[in-house]
Amino acid sequence: MKRYTALVKYLGIDYGAKRIGLALSDESGAIAFPRGTIENQDALAHIRGLIDSEKVGAIIMGDTKAPGGLENPISKEAAAFAEMLARETGLLIERVWEAWSSIEASRLAPKGQEHDDSAAAAIILQRYLDSRGKRVE
Repeated sequence: MKRYTALVKYLGIDYGAKRIGLALSDESGAIAFPRGTIENQDALAHIRGLIDSEKVGAIIMGDTKAPGGLENPISKEAAAFAEMLARETGLLIERVWEAWSSIEASRLAPKGQEHDDSAAAAIILQRYLDSRGKRVE
């Protein structure tokens, strides 16, 4: 008899130099929802509170490298943030391809709200969730 593995709620992160977009999955880990944008200052405290209140089990963070795999000006800063977040929360942080997530989010946004980092975070997270499919034991 097949059983589905334990359910995990995921936090999606779109890291930027000034702002961080956040998204959360539903309890089944199937659908991503934008959760808001925060300033980098005091981001760790905000994210830790969100992890605790939402019972997040894993973090999916966009990999800021350029589409060709080359680093861009923010790549090292984002990698350092991911390492610090993993150390501080004890959670798995998976870095995933994020290229064009902001462009995709802007195309789906209402007029006047084209730049929404939380929508980009939801796209990054949804891509990850879709790539996993249903996992069974």
